[in-house]
Amino acid sequence: MPSHLSADRPAGQPPGRGSVDALISQTRQLKGDMDAVRRDAQSEGSDPQERWQRALYDLALHQLNDLDAHLAQLREGPPPVTVAPEPVSAVRAVPPAPRRGSLLSRVGSAEWNLLTDGASWSGELFQILGRDPAAPPLTLDELPSLVLDEDRPRLTAMVTDCLVDAKPIDGEFRVVRPDGGVRTVHMMGEPVLDADGSTASMWAVLRDVSELRRSQRTVSETRDSLQRQRQRAQTEHRLAVELQEAVLPPWRGSLRLPHQGAESLDLAAHYLPSSTSALIGGDWYDALQLADGDTLLSVGDLTGHGVAVTSGMAMLLGALRGMAMAGTEPGQLMSWLNQLLDATVQPALGSAVCCRYRPATRKLTWAQAGHPAPLLFRNGTGRTLDAPDGVLLGATSGAAYEQAEETLEAGDLLLLHTDGLVPRRSRVEAVHRLLDLAPRFREARTAQDCVRTVLEELGEFEREDDACVLIARVAD
Repeated sequence: MPSHLSADRPAGQPPGRGSVDALISQTRQLKGDMDAVRRDAQSEGSDPQERWQRALYDLALHQLNDLDAHLAQLREGPPPVTVAPEPVSAVRAVPPAPRRGSLLSRVGSAEWNLLTDGASWSGELFQILGRDPAAPPLTLDELPSLVLDEDRPRLTAMVTDCLVDAKPIDGEFRVVRPDGGVRTVHMMGEPVLDADGSTASMWAVLRDVSELRRSQRTVSETRDSLQRQRQRAQTEHRLAVELQEAVLPPWRGSLRLPHQGAESLDLAAHYLPSSTSALIGGDWYDALQLADGDTLLSVGDLTGHGVAVTSGMAMLLGALRGMAMAGTEPGQLMSWLNQLLDATVQPALGSAVCCRYRPATRKLTWAQAGHPAPLLFRNGTGRTLDAPDGVLLGATSGAAYEQAEETLEAGDLLLLHTDGLVPRRSRVEAVHRLLDLAPRFREARTAQDCVRTVLEELGEFEREDDACVLIARVAD
């Protein structure tokens, strides 16, 4: 496109060829690095975060490709303006639409002479608009015929402001190609003034930005999707926390059960949330004085995270409390909880240990469902109670659960916990870590002191799952 006297300022001198070559080299090196990062990050998943990242990589590559194409055109100089020749035949093939990734044909130029009502287009502009290069270029009055109806007022306003008020053109509109395809075109131009200051012609550079806008829409859509996902996650987390707080025992610090009598249990517990997940899990602990004066102790874990799991945990804990109040023994309790999970609409798996302590005889009756057995500490040493048979809750229909009994002594300490208490350790390793605390438990005065000891040793771990610990100390 020949240089013109701008309405605002004279055209600047183009940069030297060597400096442009250096810019092209740097741009292409950056393109290669970006493309390598994009290939490494490719994924077929439907996660909104992954879609967001892929869209950003694509958008960055589109912009770098455009920069490379523009620099190449700058190095080669202005493209020759093609004035359509007289047709040599009645039928001439229309050039195909630019291929995705074919970028040098995405920038064209045009000039409209207001004195002669003539027009001249570069060959690239014919290709962008899908026009036969043998056909005459469209005049300014004819150009709106290619534009979508809703975008025509925008184009008319830009052209009018340019011709009447000498304002630069900088805007976008959509055109319909003869093959029915719709392309988004970005138009930049200025009026060209004659010697007396009146507008003689208008020149413009038109760029096909369809792929760029498509990438930007993808980025915007995935950003909105991520925002909605974050809002849902925040709402779900809040509901899960509120539900958990409403269900778990409200007591803080130490609790004594039963409230009356010399053979009571000194109780303390703590819930440790996951450090890697914002969602609440299905872990619980519970201590409840029963109608006959016995004490119910339980801990458990329903697999998964979120409101549905917390709701399922609340259902199990409510059922456990109700059946225990009715006098149901731990083994039968586990069987009925298993039937309850098996009958739920959404299948789930859970583990639990349930203990019934009779203060008059200091006898502990307990059952477990695929859960770590309680640890008993006595006189500065600890051991794992021998576990009766019991499979995970919800694993199989009609499962039977055995019971075990243990007679406790004054000063004994019972520790119940869920699997995540000692992260990244097998059950055997976790038990060893807890049993190593026996000497410190012996020096502790209360169950709450023992819980603090556990937290000092294990509370700072990065844990992938929630966990809880319940400690019961037989009064001296």
